[in-house]
Amino acid sequence: MTLPSGDKVMMLVRYDDVIAALTSPASSRRLARPGLPRMVQGPGIDDVPGVIINLDPPEHTRYRRIMSSVFSRSRVERWRASAAGIANELVDGFTGEFDVVADYALRLSSRVICHIMGVPQERQDQFHDWTDAFLSTSEASAEARQASYGAFLGYIAELINSHRSNQGDDLIDLLIQARDQEDRLTEIELVNTVFMLLAAGHETLTTMISRGVYRLLLAHEQWDALAADPDLVKPAVEEILRFDGPGSYGLLRLATDDIVVQSGVISAGRVVLPNPYAADHDPSVFPDPGRFDIRRFTTAGASPHLAFGHGPHYCLGANLARMELQEGLRALVKRLPNLRPVTALHEVEWTADGNHRPIRLPVIPG
Repeated sequence: MTLPSGDKVMMLVRYDDVIAALTSPASSRRLARPGLPRMVQGPGIDDVPGVIINLDPPEHTRYRRIMSSVFSRSRVERWRASAAGIANELVDGFTGEFDVVADYALRLSSRVICHIMGVPQERQDQFHDWTDAFLSTSEASAEARQASYGAFLGYIAELINSHRSNQGDDLIDLLIQARDQEDRLTEIELVNTVFMLLAAGHETLTTMISRGVYRLLLAHEQWDALAADPDLVKPAVEEILRFDGPGSYGLLRLATDDIVVQSGVISAGRVVLPNPYAADHDPSVFPDPGRFDIRRFTTAGASPHLAFGHGPHYCLGANLARMELQEGLRALVKRLPNLRPVTALHEVEWTADGNHRPIRLPVIPG
């Protein structure tokens, strides 16, 4: 396939092949050196030094050990009530036509992640501008991404310092306190971790709520079933994640040695793209994969989707993302059970970047 940068790489699409590539000790995320294929032109996620998604063992193993308790299910549950409160407050303000993307998904994701991280309200609009410019793979120039990246990192350093002076129980406070025995995150590691959480957390929630509502309205009997039984929210979120997985189509991997997958051998030195989205549509694993079914994951023995990855780099924030998506969707179906699209859904325009989502999704409460 041809990447947005223009570089060409092999893409893995079968479920077993993707798992093999993601779990192999020879699958490296060290991709910043010159000459290797790049996802985008100019600075991108692959270039950010020290962040967990770009580390290999033993650095990666140490990093995860330190942070594992911060994102435990029990920790995340502490923020469920506040996420639900923000979602319900937004939904209760909709009395007429509104845009799911701009009026709900973007506002919800920004407010929730900033609340959890302890970002002051007066800086939240600036925060959105920074993340939008840096993560874009289409509109923002390389110079704009570089400028946003530098400004964003500078602000994060200020934010961490303010939390050191006034410690509470926000996520940044937990990261500052996180340790594995006597080992803690360095200042650079802390800044880069907060950067990834703020940027990726905001973008993922916006994208997945927008995609999820679109998918549910497109298969409207699914929306009606969920509105009739909100207890289906958890399996519905899993099907949304499988069907329209978060973010882009995966992260590049460098084979440091030959990697044997079911389809053949990935030669040492080759860069490939294991595509979890394609793997989650493998008909040998997910019967009738093109059918959107919110009850799919209520069946015992259903294979796990790969929306959050697999193996050593399985997303640390998966519990947090699931909780946010559940509460964002729950507020809509419980308070606006008769939600309907304003225009024909096949006419909805989508963004052209890696975080593919509707540009606008106008709806009425019904």
